[in-house]
Amino acid sequence: MSLPRPLHALHALCAAALAAAAVLGPAGAAAAEPVQPLPSADQLGSALLTANDLGQGFTGTPVTGSPAPSAAPTPVSGCAALSALVDMRATTPGPDSPRAETELDGPDGNPMVTEALAAEDPARLAADFGTVADALRTCHTITFNSSVGDTVTFTVTPVTLGDRPDAPAARLDGTLAGIQLTAFVGVERFGTVGLAYGCFQRQGADQQFASLQYRSAVAKVEHTLGTTAGSTTPPTATATRGMSV
Repeated sequence: MSLPRPLHALHALCAAALAAAAVLGPAGAAAAEPVQPLPSADQLGSALLTANDLGQGFTGTPVTGSPAPSAAPTPVSGCAALSALVDMRATTPGPDSPRAETELDGPDGNPMVTEALAAEDPARLAADFGTVADALRTCHTITFNSSVGDTVTFTVTPVTLGDRPDAPAARLDGTLAGIQLTAFVGVERFGTVGLAYGCFQRQGADQQFASLQYRSAVAKVEHTLGTTAGSTTPPTATATRGMSV
């Protein structure tokens, strides 16, 4: 049994958080020249978690390009900021922002860990990061409506997933046909690179596991790109490995 569609919509929310740079950035503002060239999509891909990093029978699949219309996010309501992030996932290709994504699935797709890395001009990334942070901190509920009889309202609670308390993160809890659905989502910045992380669980709410994998994701980005979580300084390392799973 795979994760219910509402949790895949939450995956879209997580990835959209940093993949919609052109929409989230300051309207009409010209991007400043980066201090150094942005990491490429391949370089970002080498900094992503892999199934080997998670273990426990996980399998990994890199995510490339924009989703097909049939894979468009579930319509959402109840929180304008988070709803806008989900909607942007289907409409914003983000050609000016190199990015890499992966989905790591446990047995029967549960739990599911997702990660997206996007690189962009520091000033624009700061604006994007602030927008996402405000959404995660101020929204209290969000409702996903994928089909008739398949509607889930999640409560949104701010949490801390990693070592840096200022890194925005939230826990979302809901039920579908008596099945408990829980998601932990978080974002972090590394100079010119933004991280969007999600851990989605069915019939469970293991924040310790979600936090462990989040910390692993942060540590791998820091090690691979030569940067520090929360830093405004561009990465210094040049990753040469391609995306792996």
